[in-house]
Amino acid sequence: MGSLGIASKSTLVCAPLMSQTVEQIATDMYRAKVQGADLVEVRLDYIKNFKPHQDLETILKKKPLPVLIVYRPKWEGGQYEGDEHSRLQTLNLAKELGADYIDFELKVASNHMEELKMNCHSGCKVIVSCYVNGMTPSEEYLSYLVANMQATRADIIKLVINATNITEITRIFHLLSHCQVPLIAYSVGERGLISQILCPKYGGFLVYGSMEGNSIPGLPTLASLRQAYKVDNIDADTTVFGLISKPVGHSKGPLLHNPTFTHVKYNAVYVPMFVDDLKDFFSAYSSPDFAGFSVGIPYKEAVIGFCDEVHPLAKEIGAANTIIRRPSDGKLVGYNTDCEASITAIEDALKQRGCTNGEATFNSPLAGKQFVLAGAGGAGRALAFGAKSRGAQLVIFDIDFDRANSLACAVSGEARPFEELVNFHPEKGAVLSNATPLGMHPNTDRIPVAEATLQDYQLVFDSVYTPRKTRLLKEAEAAGAIIVSGVEMFLRQAIGQFNLFTGREAPEEFMREIILAKF
Repeated sequence: MGSLGIASKSTLVCAPLMSQTVEQIATDMYRAKVQGADLVEVRLDYIKNFKPHQDLETILKKKPLPVLIVYRPKWEGGQYEGDEHSRLQTLNLAKELGADYIDFELKVASNHMEELKMNCHSGCKVIVSCYVNGMTPSEEYLSYLVANMQATRADIIKLVINATNITEITRIFHLLSHCQVPLIAYSVGERGLISQILCPKYGGFLVYGSMEGNSIPGLPTLASLRQAYKVDNIDADTTVFGLISKPVGHSKGPLLHNPTFTHVKYNAVYVPMFVDDLKDFFSAYSSPDFAGFSVGIPYKEAVIGFCDEVHPLAKEIGAANTIIRRPSDGKLVGYNTDCEASITAIEDALKQRGCTNGEATFNSPLAGKQFVLAGAGGAGRALAFGAKSRGAQLVIFDIDFDRANSLACAVSGEARPFEELVNFHPEKGAVLSNATPLGMHPNTDRIPVAEATLQDYQLVFDSVYTPRKTRLLKEAEAAGAIIVSGVEMFLRQAIGQFNLFTGREAPEEFMREIILAKF
């Protein structure tokens, strides 16, 4: 898929402006330029008490960067409810006053294109657009729509869908790769995020990014496009790595992996992928260009069934957090970098405090310790098998007791009902590990245990890393426990992933500096 559709020039970055006053739009244009936009899309239909000539002059007279004017009617998903003749007059006026791009809907352009092109002033480009509501049509029907837009002889065409599954985005990539005229194509919504980020790979004309403080679902920010994803560097040869998860909004992976790829001059991009169905996903994204994946909640166990091969450690754990598409044969190979990442983070924290034990059988400060584990999912399994390998004694709690019991049997531990964890009193010097989403942003006030019991633990580890210091860690620190943030585990597992993704040695110090600066 990635060898298709090489862009003739760099994809532009556009900031959509939907403020209700002309004064705010004028301010936002300058803010957008500072934040990295190449142009802005001004939505006239959002302006309250809009006065066409006066307001357009204000917007266009001192524009700091090129302006795309949109005046979207209700029937195409916009806010404008007036008569059609006045709307078209306003769009033509925008051209006369110096707009760089004007957007006309396909329905209008099919009937008025000759007039629109005749009235087009030098330097003003006509965009013909089509918004597809409801279910995403077949690739054939989308191609039919693109052909109709091309037939209008527009300078640029635009197609927008609302994908209900990330697999539908491949239709967008196919269109971008094969279109004969400049094309803007993407999906709105969280599942459509990669249609923006990967747009430059397939030759799209522009990508949208929201301004700081004006987040829009499915849109990356201008800052992330420029700084994290570095869209200027994405081309047809860029290798894609992604996080398979549901949800994906919490992920900090792009902030770590993308700058590291740039640092070592490796042409790749790491993107969040909101996945609803693993089977459909792996079927749709089978191109060698999609070379590897991180695996997050809730798929770390289920993904094992979709791997052609599984590394022995991941097989023993029954969970994978990393998948590589082997270049030689395209087979998917599953790995687990969570296990060593979490356990070494805990061990190192204990060693730094001079905590050792007298058991010579295991060279680990965890040997013989009671290891209390909250959560028996993918992350919990990695922790459990790591703790077992160090000689720890496990007590496992999970809301699904059968799942806790199954894991306990595999690691010679003890399973208990999750509701007992709140008042559970551990042995002296025990370790508590939270492998549940409790405490993750935005539900940051929740912890899996009673505060009064935290004084009984020597060390508390939280796999949650957003926020960096969770409420559980704050309370544990106040109670006198050693604390280990999920950020440390995240860094260590990411180092392991980077090695697998690239076949190179990860620049560990560089990655740690990013963690300290941005997490």
